[in-house]
Amino acid sequence: MNDGALYRKLVDLYAGGELPAELEEEMEWASIADPDLARDMVSLRRTVEALRAAPIPAYGEESMQRVLMKLYTRGLDLQPRAPEPTHLQYHLPISG
Repeated sequence: MNDGALYRKLVDLYAGGELPAELEEEMEWASIADPDLARDMVSLRRTVEALRAAPIPAYGEESMQRVLMKLYTRGLDLQPRAPEPTHLQYHLPISG
């Protein structure tokens, strides 16, 4: 695998600021010679920054019910997962 292919696989980590500083700098140097890589790096980083700056949407019980109703009308029989109560778990004897 050449360096260009490796850098393309790391663009999402670069955009999220999740790479070590040395590797991030190496990618920035590599992007000088590869305009497609540079475009991806810049556009994805801007997208991540915009998403992080956006306010967190409120998602309450009413929203959950609306989503479930839309799924039901489309024919999906989706049951929300709830944690199993601990009283339904079997206790095995420990013999030593």
